[in-house]
Amino acid sequence: MKKILITTTILAIIILTACGNNESQQPSFNETTEKDWSEITTAAEDTTVRIFMWGGDEGINQYMDDWVAPKLKEQYNVTLERVPMNTGEILQKLQTEKQASKDEGTIDIMWINGENFKNAKNNGLLAGSFVDTLPNFNEFYQTDDPAFETDFGTPVEGMEAPWGKVQFVFLYDSAKIDTPPASIDELQEWANNNPGKFTYPNADDFSGNAFLRHILYAKADSPADIYEQPLEKERISETAGEVWNYLNQIEPDLWRSGEHYPNSLTELDRLYSQGEVWMTMGYNEARAESLIDEGVFPETTRSFVMEPGSIGNTHFLSIPFNSSNREGALTAINFMLSPEAQLAKLKPDYWGENSPISIEKLPDDMKNKFQSVERGNSVLSQQKLEESFLPESEAEYVEWMKEQWFDEIAQK
Repeated sequence: MKKILITTTILAIIILTACGNNESQQPSFNETTEKDWSEITTAAEDTTVRIFMWGGDEGINQYMDDWVAPKLKEQYNVTLERVPMNTGEILQKLQTEKQASKDEGTIDIMWINGENFKNAKNNGLLAGSFVDTLPNFNEFYQTDDPAFETDFGTPVEGMEAPWGKVQFVFLYDSAKIDTPPASIDELQEWANNNPGKFTYPNADDFSGNAFLRHILYAKADSPADIYEQPLEKERISETAGEVWNYLNQIEPDLWRSGEHYPNSLTELDRLYSQGEVWMTMGYNEARAESLIDEGVFPETTRSFVMEPGSIGNTHFLSIPFNSSNREGALTAINFMLSPEAQLAKLKPDYWGENSPISIEKLPDDMKNKFQSVERGNSVLSQQKLEESFLPESEAEYVEWMKEQWFDEIAQK
């Protein structure tokens, strides 16, 4: 009797374990992406997709809540739920769930790029390759564009879909500055002639760090020596020395003589809006438009880029390893890559951000709509932006620039 009881108990444990495994395991991601597209959209109907993304810009939030969500519901019967969360926190949440073997999570889509993508990919936090599954990507995008194949030097391998692209620009008040500097050397001369009217955020800030990388590009024999090569400190030591020399030379002419650097782009923008400095900067070539409309920046604000060019990058949408609604995620991402969604995002009504879509691959009527969008007086022409575009360097440069700047500039 005792032997029968033990056997029965063991059998029950085996059955319960098997049931538990069947409940927690999803089909492989490849099984999902290999379905016909009609099967994917049908499976997505009447479901909820949760997109976790940075929520610090009201225009972006309005675009998602007031344009994307209603249109997605109307066209595909998919409910989009936007969850504001910083990307670092998103990755920490996914890492915790992975360690706990949580196969079905609450994040279906995340907005990601750069170092965060590299960390997510290296730690197995992504579902896998999916962009070739998306009809809109294959029809309206230059699929072999190098900007889509690497993200800050990390091979994308189809694990994220291009959602938008931005370029770094400098902003100035044209009522105070007739002609902005055309190069890093001219900027130094301008600052010397206008002491206290220029500064930049410290290297902890992403925009401040990008300003430093522009100087690194300018001091190299060619920008490609930086963005096409991995970080090798010995190889670029001479160029780096020229960067620190430049920054030390310009420091006495900065706002407050360089005794304090703005801790964030927001702080620099405030100094600009108050007229304490006559220039600001940042990613997104159209960022000034909403600030002008809100009365934060003067109406005479314009943008410019300097030689050798303007660093730009693509940002992406990706699917985490434990998305519980993969079909819904694919459907939503494909919609957000559509010409209609990209056109709405390009308009200054909400976001005003540039699109990674290939204009030449669009139908004539849609092509005309894109080309007729008035992005605002502060925005450079598309031709000028394309001519000045420079790719991002590998992600390691960001942390290295930060460490070196504090050693060579802040602590001296």
